[in-house]
Amino acid sequence: MYNGKKVVVVLPAYNAAQTLEVTYSEIPMDIVDEVILVDDASKDNTVELAKQLGIHHVIKHEKNKGYGGNQKTCYNKALEIGADIVVMLHPDYQYTPKLLTAMISIIGNDVYPVVLGSRILGGGALKGGMPLYKYIFNRMLTLTQNILLGEKLSEYHTGYRAFNKQVLTSIKYTNNSDDFVFDNQMLSQIFYAGFQIAEVTCPTKYFDEASSINFSRSVTYGIGCLKVSALHRLCKWGWLKSDLY
Repeated sequence: MYNGKKVVVVLPAYNAAQTLEVTYSEIPMDIVDEVILVDDASKDNTVELAKQLGIHHVIKHEKNKGYGGNQKTCYNKALEIGADIVVMLHPDYQYTPKLLTAMISIIGNDVYPVVLGSRILGGGALKGGMPLYKYIFNRMLTLTQNILLGEKLSEYHTGYRAFNKQVLTSIKYTNNSDDFVFDNQMLSQIFYAGFQIAEVTCPTKYFDEASSINFSRSVTYGIGCLKVSALHRLCKWGWLKSDLY
């Protein structure tokens, strides 16, 4: 618990057996009440290892539902067990669990309802080995999205996110894509609903076991993000309606 609020960490997992243990070992269990791991039809022993580590809530998708589909299961389960604060932490150890305390405290003290771990603030992305083309792609995409949404985030593409219960119950995240663009749709929904977002500097690590998408999928993802931002703006102007909002 943190300030009387139940804290749940969700781990959207896919072939995470090599990094799950080190990730789980750094979660501050003095303030985290529950951990949920959702395995998206992994081909390794992620599920078995999760159970060995003592993770109480382990859900296995029999068929791969995609990154967005995995998150839907994560958040649905977190709300089902009464979470007040939900943090998504990737079990591939790309993002350090040591920032959980800071992110949880921001929400738990009612400073902001949403917190992102930004790889861009402090130059963490390049220091951690982000490929240069991805960094440039990230910066150009984020600039365009900030213009379209009228916001000032340092990046829209981090996978390290924390939310209070009100945010998750106020937005239609189950209507989002099951693919990677889910993340951007969710941020668009959060801003559209009038919630503010905080960012904390987050170091990151790029290594063989860390999850990543290839160049062609990155391009597809980028186009999808631009479509989401354009839709957001058109709906704000009242020119279109969407079931995302």
